[in-house]
Amino acid sequence: MLKKTAVQICVVALLLVVVNWGLSDYYLRFDVTKDKRYTLSDTTKETLENVNSPLYIDVLLQGDFPNQFKKLQYELQQLLEQYENENDNIIFSFTNPLEGEENPDEVVNYLTSLGMLPTNIPVSENGKKSVTQIFPWAVANYGQKTVRVPLLINNLGSDGEENINKSVQQLEYNLTDAITKLTLENKKKIAIFKGNGELKDKYMSDYLLNLKDYYRLGLFNLDSLKDQPNQILKNLQQFDAAIIAKPTEAFTDVEKQIIDQYIMYGGKTLWCIDKVAVDLDSLQNETQSTVAFPRQLNLDDLLFKYGVRINYNLIEDLISTPITVQGPNGNMPLEWLFSPITMSPENHPINKNINVVKLEFANQIDTLENGIKKTVLLESSPQSRVVGAPIEIHLNEFSGNLQPEKFTNGSQIAGVLLEGSFTSVYKNRVKPVELPNNLNESADNKMIIISDGDVINYSYANKKPLTNGIDPWTQQIYGNKDFLINCMNYLLDDTGLINIRGKEIKLAFLNHEKIEEDEISIKLINIGVPIVLLIIFGVLFVFLRKRKYSK
Repeated sequence: MLKKTAVQICVVALLLVVVNWGLSDYYLRFDVTKDKRYTLSDTTKETLENVNSPLYIDVLLQGDFPNQFKKLQYELQQLLEQYENENDNIIFSFTNPLEGEENPDEVVNYLTSLGMLPTNIPVSENGKKSVTQIFPWAVANYGQKTVRVPLLINNLGSDGEENINKSVQQLEYNLTDAITKLTLENKKKIAIFKGNGELKDKYMSDYLLNLKDYYRLGLFNLDSLKDQPNQILKNLQQFDAAIIAKPTEAFTDVEKQIIDQYIMYGGKTLWCIDKVAVDLDSLQNETQSTVAFPRQLNLDDLLFKYGVRINYNLIEDLISTPITVQGPNGNMPLEWLFSPITMSPENHPINKNINVVKLEFANQIDTLENGIKKTVLLESSPQSRVVGAPIEIHLNEFSGNLQPEKFTNGSQIAGVLLEGSFTSVYKNRVKPVELPNNLNESADNKMIIISDGDVINYSYANKKPLTNGIDPWTQQIYGNKDFLINCMNYLLDDTGLINIRGKEIKLAFLNHEKIEEDEISIKLINIGVPIVLLIIFGVLFVFLRKRKYSK
């Protein structure tokens, strides 16, 4: 009997080994989570199909850190395992860049120079508080190309758990976005408008450099062929989208018609427009004052027809960032309500999980009823008001006692997405020139209008470059870059990559306040209840045993 049992155990064990070996090459996981956390999007799967050679992902998020970051690390590892299962060419590893280094400061400086800024995490152990430094980044390498992958969102106004939750939501997007940059071959083309006093290249250099990961860029001057509007339109139509960044000179009627027909034929546009002429530089004089006056760009009827009106006024917001002025002891901050920092309403993949966006001398936008779908992407805080132009502006006008009761105009729109079939501004009107195949209506199209030309100038403050993009007074890296890249990705995205940003994931965190309030009862339940159950079980076991064997 004993021999037979031993044989059966050996047979079962052998079968288990064979089955385990046979299934070792197969990856099977059932996603029963409500938010489908462990289900890759179709866009990600299609992107991974384009990886034809080894793609290495080195994750720097390794080490001894709080549980919140361990959750982020765990979710990232789970996601990378799914990527690896979809394509064997995905190879990943976790490493601590500071472990075993004799000169960790040199490593920190090197990584920082590459744009991978560290995060300082407060740690409390045995009653002692300290700070540990981690690098929440990954580096993806594919052939000769390298892309940095941010893993941590650190938005202003969100606590640690909220930021970790948002970071987990964005992991799939960030990884798939990086792989897209590495494998993208056929890039769409974007025209950067010049010729009407637009923003200088150096002030939008960071944005343009980041766009080059996705698209081909080219400068485009509307008056390059003054007597050949047909050829200008034909040349412009070779571009899939156009960026019009802070023009300061009025567009001619012919130029406006060319833009209008470009839109009618499906061209996407990102407008960054200042309707009031004023600049911080103009305050650098003896009186420390200037006059802000309306800027005539000859675009009012065009934008009105598409469904918006940018007003000739300025937004003042109590939720704003200071500006830098020269004081007796060096640079000092000065309160400046013309620099609102807008919290994202997170009502669209474009503004999902991004940090506050900084504006400078932004104008109020009105949306008009015309059948076009309008989504507000940027708006000031409820503690805002608008002031009309022309208006005299003083450098120190906000340094006195502010009166919050005067800032009751509510949130003001500063950025809006328009989607639908646009009507030409020249429909039933005399046209400046005769263009072939002139269209009065467009097919479904998209455009984004932002009432601040300097929204692209996010890497400069007072015309001086920011170190690592960090505002010296708020210690924030504003979300302008992410927002603007998302804008263009949404306008030109045919693959659905931007929609991954809308994925909702909710992580369960411990309620530390409740734990502190109920600390004694929690300890009693977790320690006392098991002991009581063991005692009851022991007494019952002894009682039953005595009754059984006492007979």
